Amino acid sequence: MDVYIRPFDSKDIPEITRAFEEIGWNKPASQYEIYLSEQLFRLRDVYIAISQGQFVGYLTISWKSSYETFRRAGIPEITDFNVLPKFRRQGIGTQLMDKAEDVITTVSSIAGIGVGLTPDYGAAQQLYVLRGYVPNGLGVYYKDHPIRYGEEIKVGDDLVLYLTKQLR
Repeated sequence: MDVYIRPFDSKDIPEITRAFEEIGWNKPASQYEIYLSEQLFRLRDVYIAISQGQFVGYLTISWKSSYETFRRAGIPEITDFNVLPKFRRQGIGTQLMDKAEDVITTVSSIAGIGVGLTPDYGAAQQLYVLRGYVPNGLGVYYKDHPIRYGEEIKVGDDLVLYLTKQLR
């Protein structure tokens, strides 16, 4: 599939929100307005994938991760990585990850990423492992705190395993 990866721009907001609205995902325009502001202040980079003139996915790089372990170590985190379901398994995610890793190597030899643990994240889990990401060894996190043995939590998008990859 012919895919073009480029930096996010304000004119992309309506198309992105419409695309996610059509599949029933709650990704409001306000989220992307925040991303745009963070991009202007170099807190985050956002890259979108376009195929045949149509938005098909995006990811962001958070230069100061909200995950304390990455933040303290200066590890940029790939976050909010989405490829529209009908375009998955066509190499788009790989191209987005290639772009993110290339950009990250300009400032860090390590990239970080968090992945959900439910079956909804199965394709992402496989992609990250195949790309060489490994768990950072600190266990599972729920809403930014480590899960302790015997602790009860609600399984959902907030249950995350953090991974890192040595880039150089």
